[in-house]
Amino acid sequence: RQGSELAGWAMGRWTYEGIDLNHNFADLNTALWDAEDNDLVPHEFPNHYIPIPEYYTFANATVAPETRAVIAWMQRYPFVLSANLHGGELVVTYPFDMSRTYWKAQELTPTPDDGVFRWLATVYATANLAMASGERRRCHYDDFTRFGNIINGANWHTVPGS
Repeated sequence: RQGSELAGWAMGRWTYEGIDLNHNFADLNTALWDAEDNDLVPHEFPNHYIPIPEYYTFANATVAPETRAVIAWMQRYPFVLSANLHGGELVVTYPFDMSRTYWKAQELTPTPDDGVFRWLATVYATANLAMASGERRRCHYDDFTRFGNIINGANWHTVPGS
């Protein structure tokens, strides 16, 4: 009822070591976009699997043990769809979460299969009673009800490594 600012939206977001788990994954978007710009996709740079950058696997990289565990799990059991849930705004964001123009804080940055992600987001948002309620609270100054409680992640705020 208080909204995320007053209810402690950041509680549990950082590890004991001070790593923000919400932003701790490797930036795979930039590698994809660079390959697209150089006409390397899909023959030389397949866009269905982008490997974790080598620098990210070094022992001294700032990578939380939780993130390393998720990476190991993903490499052992490849999958094509995932979701993460955490407190804060009642909105479904869908990829990409990072804006393609590196200096823009907000930019519509759809994936090639944007329609599928928009459909999945809409199905979840309309089935979630708290999100679908007209009495729902707002977070910060954003009112996502006018968008059906869904938004392209980068069009809300860019998050590299999400």
